[in-house]
Amino acid sequence: MLPDFEMIIHKFPREDITIIPIADVHLGARECMEQEFISFIDSVKNKPNVYLVLGGDLINNATRSSVSNIFEETIRPSAQKKEMAKILEPVKDQILCAVGGNHERRSGKDADDDPMYDILCKIDKEEIYRESMAFVKLQFGEQDASGTKNPTYTLVVTHGAGGGMLTSGAVLRGERFGYAIDGMDALIMGHTHKPFTTTPGKIVIDSHNNKVSVRPFKVINMTSWLEYSGYAAQKMLLPSVHSLHTITLRGKRKEMVVTM
Repeated sequence: MLPDFEMIIHKFPREDITIIPIADVHLGARECMEQEFISFIDSVKNKPNVYLVLGGDLINNATRSSVSNIFEETIRPSAQKKEMAKILEPVKDQILCAVGGNHERRSGKDADDDPMYDILCKIDKEEIYRESMAFVKLQFGEQDASGTKNPTYTLVVTHGAGGGMLTSGAVLRGERFGYAIDGMDALIMGHTHKPFTTTPGKIVIDSHNNKVSVRPFKVINMTSWLEYSGYAAQKMLLPSVHSLHTITLRGKRKEMVVTM
């Protein structure tokens, strides 16, 4: 398995691209919106300039020691891996990166296994898998003789951690971690099932050019693919809406547009 800090690099022509980040599908859970997820994947299959980021917890992966009840799974965990790989196979060349989530990591603790890595291996994309965090560089166009700089974007993708009843807790955790990473255009995370986008900024000192500026970055928290029921209702967790993010990267100038 490749180290988390080994950067994943993709190159594109100078055309706009769309990225849709996916996490927290929880395939195998009774509450999983499985048919909606399959329909979504079918809708983006082979669509030009549309790409996916996989942020973990794609399968529910209940174990005897987990909070999830293994006897309530609609698909046994070994079959969850196979089914997810089957769903993703048609869009495998549109996947920019993948990271594991806490539900996949259950198997590492119990059986020294990594279901997310197995899924990526099954579709021959293990080189874009990172266990904990992915650093992704997206380059547009080729350097020309004039030395013109073409747009380059850097994304950091992690599943996320921590709970919290309110969205504000997830916002605080994401922004606080984002301040620790220099040179990043967007931090993409999930786990809390609360979709949101914020745009904090950092003060950047450029001692080479004697400039001080404020550099913004995006914090994007991915939606889940779960109906409100079961564990969430039992624990009196607040319901959240299902709302996919769309990230547009301009290919001819540096601009990132995030919509929900």
